Amino acid sequence: MSAAFLTSSAFRRRSLAVATFLVGGLLLAASPAKADLRLCNMTSSRVGIALGYRDAQGWVTEGWWNLTSRGCETLLKGQLGGRFYYIYAIDYDRGGEWSGRSFMCTREREFTIRGTEDCLARGFDRSGFFEVDTGEQKSWTIQLTETNRPGGP
Repeated sequence: MSAAFLTSSAFRRRSLAVATFLVGGLLLAASPAKADLRLCNMTSSRVGIALGYRDAQGWVTEGWWNLTSRGCETLLKGQLGGRFYYIYAIDYDRGGEWSGRSFMCTREREFTIRGTEDCLARGFDRSGFFEVDTGEQKSWTIQLTETNRPGGP
């Protein structure tokens, strides 16, 4: 199966940021574009999201963001500093997961974990994340759909 459907809204946002509109005789400028890593749950289920990425101090995994059906969440605020991000998601309502071959540490409850080595020995779970290549864009939106479960049934 293919990886998650990925879209970049950078072009649309950049266009809005520089556009101005003449409304009722008043000149109004659009607000500046936000640059974030967002994830949208386009499924009919509630899902849990874990995120892996590299920062200045090394690898880190964070979780859980709980998204309702058709809901979106900002996972990282501000301009993206890296090209690759990693996602592991579970379907709370129907079972299954979106996973991949990049193994990182997770746990059942809310977490921030530094490092990806020796997960089990350190008391964490070891989960397979799928890779998201942002192409070095400063803003990116990931969409989970019913048909793009790389590690799901």
